[in-house]
Amino acid sequence: MDTLVRAVNAIDWINRWVGRVVAWLTLATVLICGAVVFLRYSAGLGYVWLQELYVWTHAMTFLLAAGFAYLLNAHVRVDIFYAKLGARGKAWIDLFGVIFLLMPWLVLLGWTSWTYVTYSWQTSEISVQSNGMPGMYVLKTALLGFVALVGLQGLAWAGRCILVLNGREPPPSETLTGPLG
Repeated sequence: MDTLVRAVNAIDWINRWVGRVVAWLTLATVLICGAVVFLRYSAGLGYVWLQELYVWTHAMTFLLAAGFAYLLNAHVRVDIFYAKLGARGKAWIDLFGVIFLLMPWLVLLGWTSWTYVTYSWQTSEISVQSNGMPGMYVLKTALLGFVALVGLQGLAWAGRCILVLNGREPPPSETLTGPLG
């Protein structure tokens, strides 16, 4: 079980680090969007690549910080019975969700995205807009980053569930409500 605790902590560390780095893309998105508006209305200038850049930074924020949000238990949860359950009941529901809902969906998303992303790299895909962003493959690769980071955090969450079901205290995460609710 100590190996499981170390694995959960390692995955948490990865998503915590990625989440904190990617959070800066939010500031970049705001500044770039502000620059687009300022240039458009004060100087009458418009740059397609600059408009696309803030959409890209916004998309990459959501895709790459999703594992961090999962770590913090900040994802949307449809809660009908969950809140009333004890730690073991929550652990069973979370474990079921990771194994039978999250992981199959991530495998499907990764499988279908792989060809999409590799083709983009092979063709050095650029924006379809005239004077748009080059390197569309970088943005598309963030899909695989999403799959990897959320998948890892799903494994960590399953590990927490297994620890709870075995009567062990899971490693602390940075949630406001604590692990498993």
